Amino acid sequence: MSDAQVGAVFAALGDDTRRNIWRAVVDDGPVTATALAGRVPITRQAVSRHLRVLDEAGLVTADRVGRETRYVARPGSVRDAADWLAAADAAWRDRLARLKSRAESR
Repeated sequence: MSDAQVGAVFAALGDDTRRNIWRAVVDDGPVTATALAGRVPITRQAVSRHLRVLDEAGLVTADRVGRETRYVARPGSVRDAADWLAAADAAWRDRLARLKSRAESR
């Protein structure tokens, strides 16, 4: 996953409302924007805009079923972002361990 894609995931999930919508899609999956609008204090149109951001970040997929669009969570993007965080964490832990070692050797 590219840095831009990881950034899109973090940006999408950085908004409380989008996190709540994404969590509802994860919990209830396949779900429509209308059904999601009943769970959050915003309009269906606002829910649709948030879902578009989640879709662009790779966090949900929109599946058209007749006249309805149902949204399903895509776990791969979150897993990739978590892997990115784990790699960053490991790099910082290594740097801090070297710094500690250097400080203790003086």
